[in-house]
Amino acid sequence: MVVNVKDSMITTSVEATLSTRDDRRQGKLRLQKWYTASSQKEKKKITRDLITTVLARKPKMCSFLEYKDMKVVYKRYASLYFCVGVEKDDNELLTLEIIHRYVELLDKYFGSVCELDIIFNFEKAYFMLDELILGGEIQETSKKNVLKAISAQDLLQEESELRSALEEMGLA
Repeated sequence: MVVNVKDSMITTSVEATLSTRDDRRQGKLRLQKWYTASSQKEKKKITRDLITTVLARKPKMCSFLEYKDMKVVYKRYASLYFCVGVEKDDNELLTLEIIHRYVELLDKYFGSVCELDIIFNFEKAYFMLDELILGGEIQETSKKNVLKAISAQDLLQEESELRSALEEMGLA
């Protein structure tokens, strides 16, 4: 969902989600989510092509581009680029709003999201994405509801870890 010209990239797509770190315009994949069936070989080719294409674009260029049988919508936030592949007839502006909503959720949860947050807390980034988008379709539009679900998941995880620690020490 993001591609970075200088520092990081993550890509999310109704067809796929990708994340990359960029050093000297060479993206490294950090996060990806595919909503359509494709072979590993095809996914790698698409990922490589999109990273190269998006990173080569100038800042003032349009955030929409055509790629094969889909449209790619991307947006840069600081050093992160979020990219989404959608069907040709999907609304680009709505897709930009979905990207923005995901970034708002990440910012709200992590403070000001950065690449390291994605790397070290990738399960949270995926969980947020899954709460927002399910099967390539918007599932929840309310930031408040998504953040509630994430808080509930965090609490469940903390309780589980505490229970495991107590059992290990023979106190449970």
